[in-house]
Amino acid sequence: MRTSKFFKVTGLILLVVVVTVATNLVVSRYATDPVADGQFFSNEKIPASYANFRSAGSAGETDFTVAAELTVNAVVHVKVKAEVQGSRFGGRDQLFEYFFGPQFRQQQPQLREGAGSGVIISDDGYIVTNNHVIDKSKEIEVVLNDKRTYTAKVVGADPNTDIALLKIEEKNLPYIIFGSSDSLKVGEWVLAVGNPFNLTSTVTAGIVSAKARSINILNSAMPIESFIQTDAAVNPGNSGGALVNTRGELVGINTAIASSTGAYAGYSFAVPATIVQKVVSDFRRFGVVQRAVLGVSLNELTAELAKEKNIKLMTGAYVADVSPNSAAEKAGIKPGDVITGINDATVKSVAELQEQVSRYSPGDKITVQYIRDNKTKKVTAELKNRQGTTDAVTSEVGVDVLGAAFQSVSDDVQTRFGIDYGVEVKSVSRGKFADAGIKAGYVILKINNIKMSSEEDVKTAVESVKDNAEENKVLWISGFYPNGKTAYYAIPLNN
Repeated sequence: MRTSKFFKVTGLILLVVVVTVATNLVVSRYATDPVADGQFFSNEKIPASYANFRSAGSAGETDFTVAAELTVNAVVHVKVKAEVQGSRFGGRDQLFEYFFGPQFRQQQPQLREGAGSGVIISDDGYIVTNNHVIDKSKEIEVVLNDKRTYTAKVVGADPNTDIALLKIEEKNLPYIIFGSSDSLKVGEWVLAVGNPFNLTSTVTAGIVSAKARSINILNSAMPIESFIQTDAAVNPGNSGGALVNTRGELVGINTAIASSTGAYAGYSFAVPATIVQKVVSDFRRFGVVQRAVLGVSLNELTAELAKEKNIKLMTGAYVADVSPNSAAEKAGIKPGDVITGINDATVKSVAELQEQVSRYSPGDKITVQYIRDNKTKKVTAELKNRQGTTDAVTSEVGVDVLGAAFQSVSDDVQTRFGIDYGVEVKSVSRGKFADAGIKAGYVILKINNIKMSSEEDVKTAVESVKDNAEENKVLWISGFYPNGKTAYYAIPLNN
């Protein structure tokens, strides 16, 4: 009995072995073809990714070496020296000034040194940087990545966009080509190239965190803030440096950081390349930015405002006011309208509208899409300059700073008021005059006690004040309105 059981068990084991060997032979026969007769035989893990998320793809999309090599030699160190006024005496004696009035203390110039970055944009030595890097500078030194040093001159500077253009005399320089900041997407990799803390040729990486961001940092008459926000590390000294995409194309000029300490705290901001290109082009052609004005005062469209005004959409720029004789008024735009597009570009905020209009020049015609009574409308507007004309501006000193247009006093006014000099304010837009409350029709008799007879006289007066060494630069203006009311104004030109 035991022998019989032994043979049965042995036979069963042999059968199992034979079946196992046969199965392995079949599998190995078809292993090179994962699909046979509609059945999947391979045990390999199937490559997979979550739906709606694009795979990172090749290593090239996150390899920054090519972009760094293309750009690091075209980013320069900008060193400046500027004179600032310092008091020779100590603090104010308030008791003395109470009895005897403010005392004009003698000032002595002090030398201030600063540094930032710049981007070479042409092989013949044109360099873009920030206006705040070179503002009030007396000397500008540019140091290339290979340590060659040059003295730079300012071609143009624009506080409204914080962009300045420099020029050095050299040929065959490495430079960065412009890319499209419009095509940048939130989440896309970018590199910041500059000289933080005087550490030359520093490259940091991050992603685009947001676009068309306004942070209210520009203190100028017509600030245009539509920054690219990134989380690439930017610190003091990076200002004026390059923000580039992974192809090494210039998509922005690094300008500011969000920080309570003055050092990088997670967010940085760059002027988009589209704005930079327009400003640079104007500098090279005219020496000054040709600022196009639509002539509207704008508010952000909030949930509270939309509810109050019975507006159904939640994106766009709300028109709070329209300037008289402006491009907007002539096109039929009214307070209460919500601008949602300029030409083919969608406008979702005030910053986006400012960015779109900033691309154009006085005399350009644009299509403005807006919502009125919850209905979409389109009109064509011919943009004007700050003086209310379509002419090219040749200097930002003078009327452009003041934001006003001037004309000779009519014979009727001269006869009625018994004057033989004076300049009439023809129109007022955003600027120093509007801030001071000066209205159209005001007749300027004197500026800083000098008689005014033409627009050129006004320009000369402004230039002389801006060029003097006094810390407080003020235009003291006297004149009258057509109703005979005398009015005096003090116009500060420090900012």
